[in-house]
Amino acid sequence: MSSGTLYIISAPSGTGKTSLVREVLATVPDISLSVSHTTRPMRPGEQNGVHYHFIGLDEFQAMIAAGGFLEHAKVFDNYYGTSKDAVFSQLRAGQDVILEIDWQGAQQMRKLIPELVSIFILPPSWHVLETRLRGRGQDSDEVIARRLREVRTEISHCCEYDYLVVNEDFGQAVVDLQAIIRARTLRCTSQMQALQPLLATLLAEG
Repeated sequence: MSSGTLYIISAPSGTGKTSLVREVLATVPDISLSVSHTTRPMRPGEQNGVHYHFIGLDEFQAMIAAGGFLEHAKVFDNYYGTSKDAVFSQLRAGQDVILEIDWQGAQQMRKLIPELVSIFILPPSWHVLETRLRGRGQDSDEVIARRLREVRTEISHCCEYDYLVVNEDFGQAVVDLQAIIRARTLRCTSQMQALQPLLATLLAEG
């Protein structure tokens, strides 16, 4: 059985990454989301095990010590990590996986899985980004200001990614992400096994 493809998607807070990924998961077959672990508090509307695995700092540190994470990073005083067993078990089963991750984690992941596909999502402007952050109503002015200060650092790493998508028009951004994934599935190396019966028939005729 062929292994699945890991897609890592990064973006500054407020870019709309989570909504875009949700739409891709709903419209692209045979792809799933890797649910990360975090020590940050659960936000209104979030569910444990769906949006994140919410755990305490002691449990997170124990997982680090046990080598349970493919990558982990501290972001805005909270820790985030990607379970090694969860990701590899899905990829070995031939399942494509999307991982929402920051640029620090992306750097770690590229060293471990060089064949992964990386996508960075940009906001259409600074004004739109700030408006989206404030419109969520989930963070204090202090937290929003801190997130905005980090945006330039995050965006400065966008050139490390395979693809750049601008989320100005949501529908178009979804189409762009779908196109990236579709193109990957049509690569010769991906298609050879799936099309083996057809190729055998075509080569035998005549």
